[in-house]
Amino acid sequence: MDENATGDDVRASVLSERDRAVLDFEQRAPAAAGAREAAIRRELGLGAVRYQQLLNSLIDRPAALAYAPMLVGRLQRLRAARRDARATRSFGPTH
Repeated sequence: MDENATGDDVRASVLSERDRAVLDFEQRAPAAAGAREAAIRRELGLGAVRYQQLLNSLIDRPAALAYAPMLVGRLQRLRAARRDARATRSFGPTH
């Protein structure tokens, strides 16, 4: 290992270039759905569904948390809130 490598270099090196690109994109992604999907395809060469799959698996990795702690923490909280909302959703009377 390089003696001059910083902790950030070591943490980032665990992620692939594509992993870092996905996290960096998510940090600055457009909010509008149509613009977002177009930007995903243009910048990352991925479809929106594949992008979401990659991002969802990526935020479970310690290296991603080390690389972008605020972003990953926020995404984990949003995912947990969606999961909790689904779990408590009522589908009408059960009698």
